[in-house]
Parts: sequence; C-alpha cells; structure tokens
Amino acid sequence: MAVGPDTINRQRLTRQARGSKAYQDGLSAEEAVSSACIKEGWVILLKRARTYRGEIDIVMRKGSLICFVEVKKRQTLRGATECLGASQQRRLFRAAECLLATHPHWSYEELRFDLIAVDEQHAIHWVKDIIRQM
Repeated sequence: MAVGPDTINRQRLTRQARGSKAYQDGLSAEEAVSSACIKEGWVILLKRARTYRGEIDIVMRKGSLICFVEVKKRQTLRGATECLGASQQRRLFRAAECLLATHPHWSYEELRFDLIAVDEQHAIHWVKDIIRQM
C-alpha cells in the first residue's frame, strides 16, 4: 500500500510537534534545576554550555567544587536516571575538558559530574558523581 503525501506531511508535523514539546520540556526542567541549585548555594557559571565536543546543560560552582550537570526530563525519575549512556558520558567528559581549557580562570580543587532527573510532576532527583573518570 502506497503512502500519500498527506500522510507523510501529517507524520512530519507530528514529529516536529513532539520535538518542539521535548525541547520546551527540557528548557523548563533546566530552569527548575537551576533555581533549585541556586537555593542550595550553588553559583551557576554557564547554562547550555556548547563546545565543539558537545553541550553541558549546567556548569556550577560551590566553594572549590565545579560541577557539570546533565539534566534529564522523562515521565518517571527512574526513566530519567537510567538514560545516560556510555557514549553520552564520554561526550560530557570531553565537553568539560573543552570548557576547562577555555576558562583557565576557573579555580577548583574538585570536579564532579552530576545527573539531575526531573519527572512529569516536576519532582527532582539528584544523582551525584555519576561519571567517575578524574
């Protein structure tokens, strides 16, 4: 059975709408996480920090610790905490290397990679030290 142009256009529009909603959900989750971190005494250094090696959602500092944060929004907290794969961990690590090289004025004694999960009810679960490579 052949698929007509109307069907193809509807499928394309449906994918675009899902992608746009996911993007907006991600921005909303990142803002909620940023606000929660600030309330806990963190200083946000960068948001959506882009490098040629990848992007890090939030870079923040507390005392002598710099933390690179990946924010994941899913229907459940469990789903969000389980979706950081090995290739994405490598990308985050490499992006952090680039950021440290381009910001030599950042002084730190410790670096950490955290995952902060957000579910559909806006509950937040913080997984500290999710990548241990340093």
